[in-house]
Amino acid sequence: MGAGDTAWEQLGRHLRETNLLGSIQSTLYWDQNTRMPSGGAAWRGEQLALLARQLHARQSAASYADLIAEARQDWRAANAAAGAAADPDLVARGRNLDLLEQDLRRQQALDPDLVSALATAKAEGYDRWQQAKASADFSLFAPALARMVALRQEQARQLAEPRSCWETLAQPFEPDLSLERLQQLFAPLRQRLPELLDQLRSGPRPSSLGWDLPAATQQQLCDQLLADWGRDPAITCVAASPHPFSITLGPRDFRITTRVVAGQPLSCFLATAHEWGHSLYEQGLPTASHQWFAWPLGQATSMAVHESQSLFWENRVARSLPFAERWWERFAAAGAPLGSAREFWGAMNPMAPGCNRVEADELSYGLHILIRTDLELALLEQGLAVDDLPQEWNRRYGELLGVKPADDAEGCLQDVHWSEGLFGYFPSYLLGHLISAQLSEAMTAAIGAPEDHVARGDLNGMLAWLREHVHPIGRALNAEQLVEQVSGSPLSAEPFLAYLEAKLSRLSPALSGSC
Repeated sequence: MGAGDTAWEQLGRHLRETNLLGSIQSTLYWDQNTRMPSGGAAWRGEQLALLARQLHARQSAASYADLIAEARQDWRAANAAAGAAADPDLVARGRNLDLLEQDLRRQQALDPDLVSALATAKAEGYDRWQQAKASADFSLFAPALARMVALRQEQARQLAEPRSCWETLAQPFEPDLSLERLQQLFAPLRQRLPELLDQLRSGPRPSSLGWDLPAATQQQLCDQLLADWGRDPAITCVAASPHPFSITLGPRDFRITTRVVAGQPLSCFLATAHEWGHSLYEQGLPTASHQWFAWPLGQATSMAVHESQSLFWENRVARSLPFAERWWERFAAAGAPLGSAREFWGAMNPMAPGCNRVEADELSYGLHILIRTDLELALLEQGLAVDDLPQEWNRRYGELLGVKPADDAEGCLQDVHWSEGLFGYFPSYLLGHLISAQLSEAMTAAIGAPEDHVARGDLNGMLAWLREHVHPIGRALNAEQLVEQVSGSPLSAEPFLAYLEAKLSRLSPALSGSC
């Protein structure tokens, strides 16, 4: 450190080095999901545990706390000198320090042995989950899940926040979210989604596609999509993994994964659209205080906002009728037995309940999330035994969606999240639907409907609006504050339900096979 360095500059260097270590951890995670042989799981667990201990030590050290405290002192002095004039840079620095102090308190509350145990359990859990899913045998995964539940409960106890266990674990994904507020937002969905599903069952029912495309052909179509949507190969990478995801490994290193599902020729395409939406958001985060320059304001607002961006590109763009009109002939030329744009649109929007969340349509998707949210609460706070999870999962799917998984792989083993202890994450997906719909209404009022832009082939206009109003916010606000700032109204389920009902009405002829 130079003799004249300010506390802020020293803090920035410390945070940058912490982020370098974190990016190494993320790179190992990427490799574990895409290339690592299964035999490497134990060693990878040790690698990740070592990095977790080092990261925790840096983020909880007394010397780091002293740096934050000194930077706060300097900020107070600068703020006092500025007087009544609001200096945007000082406001941003103050918010960064607020978030750093909050994270420091959380890190210092955790036992290093617990941090290490969690990292090991994540690696072991992921490996056991893969084995169990491949064998469709939950019993292979159950011990790892039980250990993860116990470790996360202990994490919540050590953090000792004035929240329930589940609320505490949800904070990294949805800052400031309470269970009471979540239930308020979800209540209209619990009532209206099953009603809409029942209405659809009483009308024309879509049939299964009954066709497929070779994996190589599906990948070619995905490559065309990403090229049309502005992918820069110099800073992005696409790979295959058991579960699609997006991850950022550096300031110019954005990666996504996808997968081909036999018998579901549109799955890979839609997953690519979804994950690219995540990546676009990451690429649009604030450049002046980007996460790779270490500061919290450069990080995503929340996972629900993150999901709103992936869902915007998947649903408002790729599942729209104008998109089908522009793309159906490409699929037909690739071998899909399609005779019209409306037929392709119906195939992209089956609106039929099924067992798989990732392949679900916009109508039934929310029900998948409600089931998972309730089961997380049951596991963490209501005494549901891990061994009883498959039976409880199947019961709820039968009651809410009218379907029964053929086996554990199609049921409670389909998602990777619980193998990594990501309790509290699933609601972000459904909150993302709500946020996407409300932001789309604001976009429509400002620059016209997304569907009109898609019809003109004008994706840049939509992206530019998001880059101005959503992406640069970072963690300056929480998710609900961002939505109210952009839309002028508190977050609500009504815009999503209105959008969904209008789309179902327009889709009816396509679902019945009409052109």
